[in-house]
Amino acid sequence: MSGHWLNLGGTRAVVTGGTKGAGSAVVRALLEAGANVAVAARSAPQPGIENAVYVEADLSTETGPAELARKAGRALGGIDILVNVVGGSNAPAGGVAALSDAVWKQEIDLNLMSAVRLDRAVLPEMIQRGSGVIVHVTSIQSRLPLPESTTAYAAAKAALSTYSKSLSKEVGPKGVRVVRVSPGWIETEAAIALAERMAREAGTDIEGGRQIIMRSLGGIPLGRPARPEEVADLIAFLASPRAGAITGTEYVIDGGTVPVA
Repeated sequence: MSGHWLNLGGTRAVVTGGTKGAGSAVVRALLEAGANVAVAARSAPQPGIENAVYVEADLSTETGPAELARKAGRALGGIDILVNVVGGSNAPAGGVAALSDAVWKQEIDLNLMSAVRLDRAVLPEMIQRGSGVIVHVTSIQSRLPLPESTTAYAAAKAALSTYSKSLSKEVGPKGVRVVRVSPGWIETEAAIALAERMAREAGTDIEGGRQIIMRSLGGIPLGRPARPEEVADLIAFLASPRAGAITGTEYVIDGGTVPVA
C-alpha cells in the first residue's frame, strides 16, 4: 500500500504488542504510511525498530495502560490512532477444570482489560479534539474456541469484541471511530516455531506441521495462514482517512477458517 494513498502523514499512532509478530508488522505499515509511531511492550525489541519510539509498559497491570498513554502522548505530542494488538494466552491445557480464578484473571487482564484501560486513558483527548481511531485486534477464537486450551482467552476476546461494538456506538457521534480486526492463524515467528515443533513430534517436515495446525483449526480453505503483513495492511487501511465511514464493524482475516459468514 502507498503511504500517500493512505493519507497518514503526520498522524500519531500507538501500537501495543508492537515489538514482534503482527504488532511489529503494524508498526512498519504505519511508519511506511508516514505516521509517527510509539511502540509499547514489556521489553524493547532487539534490534530496535528504526524511526519508532519505544515505550516500556506492562499492560496487564491496572496502572500500566494509563502510564503508557501519558508517556506515548508526551513523546508524540498526542495520540490520533491507537492499535491494541497486545494479547495472548498462558493458560494450561486441560479444559475448564485447569482454569483457576488466577488464570481467568490473567487472561482477562491481558486480553480485555488492557484495551479497556488504555481506551479510557486516550479517549478524553480524542473526544475533545473530535477525531481519533481505535483498532482492537480480537480473534476468531471468540467464535471457534479450542476447549482444551483457549477457553479463557476466547472468552476474553469475545468480551473485547462486544465491548468494542458498544464503545463505537458511544463515541462514534463524537468523531472517534472504533473498529475490530479478527485474525485467524497468523504465521508469526512463534507460529513457525510451533509448526516446527509439531513437525518434529510427528516425524514430518514444517509443511506437515502447518497441516497439523490447520487441521486442529478445522481447516483453512485458503490453504495457509495469514501473513503478519497482510493483517497489518488491513489495520493500516482501517486506521486511515480512507476508511473514514467505517466504525463499529469487525473484519475477519482468517483465510476462510470460520465456516459461516
